[in-house]
Amino acid sequence: MFLNGKLFLPPPQDGSDFKELFKRLAAAGAGRPLGSDGFPAGPWTPELLAEAISRIEPNGIGVDLRTVQLWFQENDKGISAANIRWLARVCGCDDPGATSQWQIELSAAQSKLTAKRRELKNAGAGVAGSVPELSTSASLVDQSGHSPEQDTDAKGAARRFGLAQRSEALFSRGSPLNLPASVFAGFTALGFLSYILGIHSVTHARADGVLKQVGFLWTANWTFVFMAFLPLFVAVVAELVTFWKQEGRVTLLPEVDRLESDDGWARNVESSAYSYWAVFLICVLFAGLLQWVGVCLVPLLEGGGNYAIDWGKIAIVRPEVISVPVAVAFTGFAYLYMCLCFYLFFVGFILLYTVAHDLWKIRRDSKHWSESVQQHDAFHKVGHRVMHAIFRCTILGLLIAIAMKLQSAYLLSRGEDIVAWLAGDASSAFYGHDNVDARMSYRSPTHYSSFLVALSACFVFVDASVRLGGRSSPRYTGYWAMSAVVAMLFAAYVLTDAFTGFSILLGLAALLGIFSLFDPRLGRSNVAESDQSVP
Repeated sequence: MFLNGKLFLPPPQDGSDFKELFKRLAAAGAGRPLGSDGFPAGPWTPELLAEAISRIEPNGIGVDLRTVQLWFQENDKGISAANIRWLARVCGCDDPGATSQWQIELSAAQSKLTAKRRELKNAGAGVAGSVPELSTSASLVDQSGHSPEQDTDAKGAARRFGLAQRSEALFSRGSPLNLPASVFAGFTALGFLSYILGIHSVTHARADGVLKQVGFLWTANWTFVFMAFLPLFVAVVAELVTFWKQEGRVTLLPEVDRLESDDGWARNVESSAYSYWAVFLICVLFAGLLQWVGVCLVPLLEGGGNYAIDWGKIAIVRPEVISVPVAVAFTGFAYLYMCLCFYLFFVGFILLYTVAHDLWKIRRDSKHWSESVQQHDAFHKVGHRVMHAIFRCTILGLLIAIAMKLQSAYLLSRGEDIVAWLAGDASSAFYGHDNVDARMSYRSPTHYSSFLVALSACFVFVDASVRLGGRSSPRYTGYWAMSAVVAMLFAAYVLTDAFTGFSILLGLAALLGIFSLFDPRLGRSNVAESDQSVP
């Protein structure tokens, strides 16, 4: 049957899925123009079909040849709703009635394929079902930017334990408020316990005669970090990961349906499984258990150690405030909470890196993104949202590192409490006093751990800036402005307690960082940003 000079086949309406239906219509050459001899021109090839779709008048963008190739292959890849419309136009020979019939048939076939795919996964046949795809497309990279070999590795990691997927689920499933609320609630519980035990505000006389405030609620590296900075950090990461999974990735891959996009993201997460395990072991075993044993348990049991007295060791010098067994129990609970929170912190940076890397690969692999105004705008908007979230998290990471180092430096200083110490440092800068060397000599493992926190934050920011802003023009002032803020905060971290008057630089950097949290555009308008050529 011929229609408008093309071969027309009526929809079979036999309940076939998309792969079965497409195989028949492609072999028959449905919608192809008649040859010069008046006979059908032959079957479709991926190149001919992609070209035919691109010639449809309202569809100036066309369809990626790689997407059409996936339709021809024996795999579980389906077809997006937008491409169903264009394929129906081809099969319907540009006749409105015939096109409508084919659109209904193709939509039903795609639904049938999706249902089959879900049944296979629910039955545990996901690995077996992927064998045809691995054998026929071993050299083909799919729409998520991963090869079949990487898929096999990801499934193997999932079978081993799935720590990466479970960690990612903490940020992306449920309400974005759940995780930050849990972090805040944990510290709130510790705060109540410190009140009950009487160590929320406690002083002790040091050997050099200085009366120091070492109460639990006076510690900057616990109060500010776990009540403000870390809950905000996990909230920003949770919001970004949820956006990327549900909106961003689907927007940038219109030819991939939601289920395939979720599978691609899951493979990206599983590809970093060893990073999650490494972070878990470092945080729980070293930063949690071994640090608690060395810094708290041994000094409490033996009554000494070359560590500054703080709320965790106050039982050594003031047993009337808290007993050693109670202090052991409280510090154990506190360090367990701390190591789990810092695991979430480093997992957040792994996820930020994964999102930025995924966006970079999608942009690199998308051949038509620079030719389509709509896709260019989509990459631009999604890229800026990702970059701003990473910028916020970098600021929060550096503020956490500063709070950690600040508390460690305070314990070595002659300040009576941390507020008076900072105020005295600022006044010394104006009056010309120099008291940098007037401090005690203790071991300070927090200096090292705070450096790791600052280094991790800066690494993720620099990597994302290079990947997402590497092609930007000199006109993109936003990248340099964000880099300047990060550089100033890192300098404030490095120079903390390094010279008289460091608190002035620290205060200015903290104010700038807090302002940047509220306005990551740093005062630039959306209109000015839209003219720039970054992500």
